[in-house]
This record gives sequence, structure tokens and C-alpha cells, in this order.
Amino acid sequence: MTKLNDLKVKIFADGADLDGISAMHANPLIKGFTTNPTLMRKAGVTDYEAFARSVLDVVTDRPVSFEVFADEPEEIERQALVIASWGPNVNVKIPVTNTQGVFLGEQIKRLTSSGVVVNVTALMTLEQVENVTACLDAGTAAIVSVFAGRVADTGRDPVPLMSEAVKILLQKPKAELIWASPRELFNIFHADQVGCHIITVTNDVLNKLSILDKDLDQYSLETVKMFRTDAESAGYTIRTDDDRAASA
Repeated sequence: MTKLNDLKVKIFADGADLDGISAMHANPLIKGFTTNPTLMRKAGVTDYEAFARSVLDVVTDRPVSFEVFADEPEEIERQALVIASWGPNVNVKIPVTNTQGVFLGEQIKRLTSSGVVVNVTALMTLEQVENVTACLDAGTAAIVSVFAGRVADTGRDPVPLMSEAVKILLQKPKAELIWASPRELFNIFHADQVGCHIITVTNDVLNKLSILDKDLDQYSLETVKMFRTDAESAGYTIRTDDDRAASA
């Protein structure tokens, strides 16, 4: 397995907890940050812009992605321009379609042509990757975010899909591919092997870095001890027939 320090894929921390973001910012392994309205709502964020600006006060030296939440294409574009104005390291997340399934290609074209660094999100098919790639301005950096984890949730192997997506994006050398919504630490190595530029990882998965290359015999013993300790702490007992008879 490739060692952590040898990875070419960049790790972006995905979350909406300001304390967690601050902690991850102190880790040089983390090369950027992403969030979304769902994560922000779960974290109790009530003021979208205030939260975003507080993140940007902490993260000044690495890219941060904030997402639009409008649904009308024109309003999506307006929100994207406002979000982009919050800082030079801001990437604007644009969904591949709106909730009606309308492809937002025209908005992607105009935004990237005007120099906005978009992070086109929620892609799951190669057709979507091809369509988005065709809309990107060749002179502007961009990110294409394929939700490989959700693809895997459907029983499909995301590795061949992501490998092909890397090839498609070669048409736009300034564009980068994200392996999004990973389900386990090993997905970092999957992403690296197929040539993904970035993988977004939540704090719960990132915390597993502490057991990378852990001795498996030791890990097995610790697991056995955990089961034993939890059973004792719960006060579990298994009675024999003689025990039942004695207590009857």
C-alpha cells in the first residue's frame, strides 16, 4: 500500500464544525476544505454567510468550497458571484442540475469564463462528467466532484468510473477531479491509484489515520478486549438450567 507521505491525491476536509475545521487546518496533510448546506444544518449553523466568513478567517491559505442553495438557474448564478466575492481562496459549489433535473451548463460556462473557480458537485455518471467538462473554460481552474461513495452505495464499483473520469478531464488541464463522499479510509488510496486530484474526507474518516498500518494482531486483541469489557460493564450473564432451577 502507498505510504501516506507518498500520496499524490490531495485530501480536503469535508465538514461544517468550526472547531473541527480549525483542528484540521493545523494539519499540513489537509490541502483544502469543503462543506455543504446539509452538513451546515446538521452542525447547527443558522447564518450561512456569517459561518462562511468565520471559516475564511481561519482558513486563509487553502481553498474552501461553499455551495449555492438557490434552484432557479439565474439565482444560482447570482449567488455564485456573491459567494466568490467572499475571498480569493473561495471555490463555489454548483450542482450539476437543479432540483428539476435541468443541467446548469450555461451557468457553468458563464461563471468559469468570468474567472469564478467552480466546484461542480453531485455528479454520478460519466455522461455528466463529459457534459460538465465541455462547459469549463480552459483558462480557469475548476473542480468536478463525482460522488464515488454514493455510487458504491448502489452496489456499483466506482473505481472504473473514476478512472475514466480522470481521462475525460484531461481535455481541461486546469480542472481537477474530486472523489467525493468516501465511505472508508482506504478510499483515499483508491482515489490515489486512479489518479484523482482530490478526495474529500469527513473528520470521522480522517480520525482513522491514527490507525493506518496498525498491527492487525494487536488490533484483533484490542477488539476482543473491547467486547469483553463492554459485556462486563453491562452486567450481562448467561444462566444455566441449574441456575434457573436454583432460583425458582
